[in-house]
Amino acid sequence: MQKGGDPSTGKRVAGGYYQWNKVVLFHGLKNDSAKLGACKGGYPGKRHVWFRRHVRSIIFTIALMGFLFLLDSLLISVFDPASLKSSSTPRKSTGKQGSTDAHDNNEKTEVQMYDRLLNLASSALAEREFKKDTSKLWEEPYPLASLWRPCADREAPKSAGKLKNSTGFILISANGGLNQQRVAVCNAVAVASLLNATLVIPKFLYSNVWKDPSQFGDIYQEEYFTNTLKNEVDIVKELPPHLRSLDLVAIGSQITDAEIPKEASPHEYVEMILPLLLRNGIVHFLGFGNRLGFDPVPAELQLLVLLGYANFLGGSGSMLDKQRLGNFISNVPLKGHDTVRGHSKYIAVHLRFEVDMVAYSLCEFGGGEAEKNNLQAYREIHFPLLIERLKKLKPVIPAELRKLGKCPLTPEAAALVLAGLGYKRGTYIYLAGSHIYGGQSRMHPLTSLYPNLVTKEDLLTPSELVPLRNFSSQMAALDYIACATADVFAITDSGSQLSSLVSGFRTYYGGGRAPTLKPSKKRLAAILSESSTIGWNSFAHRVKKMIEEAQRVRVRGFGRSIYRQPRCPECMCRS
Repeated sequence: MQKGGDPSTGKRVAGGYYQWNKVVLFHGLKNDSAKLGACKGGYPGKRHVWFRRHVRSIIFTIALMGFLFLLDSLLISVFDPASLKSSSTPRKSTGKQGSTDAHDNNEKTEVQMYDRLLNLASSALAEREFKKDTSKLWEEPYPLASLWRPCADREAPKSAGKLKNSTGFILISANGGLNQQRVAVCNAVAVASLLNATLVIPKFLYSNVWKDPSQFGDIYQEEYFTNTLKNEVDIVKELPPHLRSLDLVAIGSQITDAEIPKEASPHEYVEMILPLLLRNGIVHFLGFGNRLGFDPVPAELQLLVLLGYANFLGGSGSMLDKQRLGNFISNVPLKGHDTVRGHSKYIAVHLRFEVDMVAYSLCEFGGGEAEKNNLQAYREIHFPLLIERLKKLKPVIPAELRKLGKCPLTPEAAALVLAGLGYKRGTYIYLAGSHIYGGQSRMHPLTSLYPNLVTKEDLLTPSELVPLRNFSSQMAALDYIACATADVFAITDSGSQLSSLVSGFRTYYGGGRAPTLKPSKKRLAAILSESSTIGWNSFAHRVKKMIEEAQRVRVRGFGRSIYRQPRCPECMCRS
């Protein structure tokens, strides 16, 4: 029984059911029974004759009503997401996305912000099943993208490369998760080249947040990394014996992030670091969250940064698969792939909707007071500095944050974008990322529209997962590979480091055939603000326009990240 029915006569609601006011209904039944009682025993012969004459009509009427009821139920199961929720079994991946955080488990009821649009999306997907799929969904819309190609194989400038005598050894201990560590290593390659130093295979610091003891060789192909860059930078596995016992702090050769500007220029590295190298023969960058500034940086150094970024996992050629997996490419098809016609196309979605991001955003996501209390409790435990800062500021208005594009996209919003773009219900989706806030209840709008959704936990067997379970960086590396080599990559937060690195890599090696979908949270918020009135065709048109405009071929602007936007004369060539 659902709310909203007519209390006197009963009213049909979504799902083909009816609700009634029990008091009125019971009162009516009492009156009817009294009337029937008054007639009891009257004209029994005529009543039997009438019944015999109309028995066929009565049976036909009952059968017709039963048929119509079955037909109505069938149509509802096709077009109503409420029925889809019970009829389509979500992949086990939804369970894997449920957070183990205590605050996250408080949200057990399903929360949807755009029920009407989900109904329209469900109907659109049902109609689309009978139409031919369009290949444009899997292509970049602008041919100009294919004119840009990597320039890593071009002849290096004369000013680049090694001199005969090394100035010393550079050792880095990178902090953070997988993506922060990757950026640190890339910058170390460039700094070592700039200072004509020998780079030691990087070390990764253990983090109480990531809790992963993995080192470089546990994730990357050391030999390929070393050999590919041998003409640019000397790379060794470890320090020579005479340097291992030095007290680097005592001799002033340990540099922390606090001792060098965050985006120091090449000139600053030459002034501050080179003298230490020449005096002590070694410099240790502890943390190395600081990085080489993007501009003004010589072209050869920018190319080296990109080379360092591209050459972690080995392989040859410019194909995305080769660059990501190299000699480790498997001939075994993924689960659900067609072995006769080749692999099924899939979208990789990096869904940034973890509890920490949701709580820090200060936005609201349709969960009412329970959600507000839940997220506030999380903030008080995990973000005490944010709580103190908020006390000194004007009250935050969540609706205004959403208008400004400051709120993370929910799985529901991601599902609506994919449906608006035209992807069919049977589309394979690989979900990258950590635990989704709200678990299955939040994931349900996405899995009900797109049930072929999997995570790395679904694709790997339990025995394959065991060695990786306690290594978050190695698990993140699997997400990185799946996203980098996907037919289409969709991001929900352009500020995410994984999304930035993957989209840049796909631009560099994709040959104009590796589209990335980048919704504008601000524009999408404006579209979704009309969810109660907008027609589906209008919604789909505006979503397509938003995505296509984000895919325009742009040259990297001054000061922009070359990891995210490698399309520039310093790093890529244009035909």
